[in-house]
Amino acid sequence: MIKQFKPTWMIPAIYNVTPAQLRAQGIKAVFTDLDNTLIAWDNPDGTPELKKWLHALQDAGIPLVVVSNNSEVRIAKALQSLELPFVSRSLKPLPLGISKARHDLGLHKNEVVMVGDQYITDMWAAHLAGVPSILVQPIVKTDAWNTRINRFFERFIKLRLAHVYPEMHFQEDLNK
Repeated sequence: MIKQFKPTWMIPAIYNVTPAQLRAQGIKAVFTDLDNTLIAWDNPDGTPELKKWLHALQDAGIPLVVVSNNSEVRIAKALQSLELPFVSRSLKPLPLGISKARHDLGLHKNEVVMVGDQYITDMWAAHLAGVPSILVQPIVKTDAWNTRINRFFERFIKLRLAHVYPEMHFQEDLNK
């Protein structure tokens, strides 16, 4: 049961993943959670580092799609300045949002990666969708009220994962 929460890779920040690393893994598109993965949940403007990373993906021809449980209104507002495509109300951990985004791009399961900061929603959804995953550390230490519930249960998941997979740890990039 615990295997379904195990990420394929663990990277400190989404910006550490370069287009070259993605290509080396056969990844043609990136799906990402919104809050505390792509942007801080309480700061929708994004950082200069984010914008530089998005331009690098765009220049490499690697599309990025936000797959979030948030409402369409919330995501559209948060992404207004970034102009990114998204799937709202994705119902993670169900694989529906990831599968929709993948089908919309016409890609195979091994050609996309789901990036997120939560085991219960993002990693589990990636596992159920059969796609590789990247767990990142949350951008900020605080969470919206509804995420705090997941974080409580994630403590137990982290402990169990550490016991079953002692080699599991954060690395600087996908090549380590």
